[in-house]
Amino acid sequence: MTQAIHDVLGVGNAIVDILTQADDAFLAEHGMPKGGMTLVDEAQAHAIYDAMGSGVEASGGSAANTIAGVASFGGKGAFIGRVRDDEFGKIFAHDLRSLAA
Repeated sequence: MTQAIHDVLGVGNAIVDILTQADDAFLAEHGMPKGGMTLVDEAQAHAIYDAMGSGVEASGGSAANTIAGVASFGGKGAFIGRVRDDEFGKIFAHDLRSLAA
């Protein structure tokens, strides 16, 4: 039997959360309930992103977060997921690759 290269393999969605401050009027204007999660399409995402103030991008998703946790404990993890060739895809790929350092 061959030696395993990775301890854990995660298969999931490559998600980039964008954290920002917003007031109730901004949420209502964009149809987002306070304290909830709203899935949006690409056009809505661009409209919201263009209208909001500065934010912080944080890569995540349950599979990728699990792999990050494995790496933080010294394990070797791998992630399979699809990213788009855009700014957020590059952020996600960068953040995941930085865990191997």
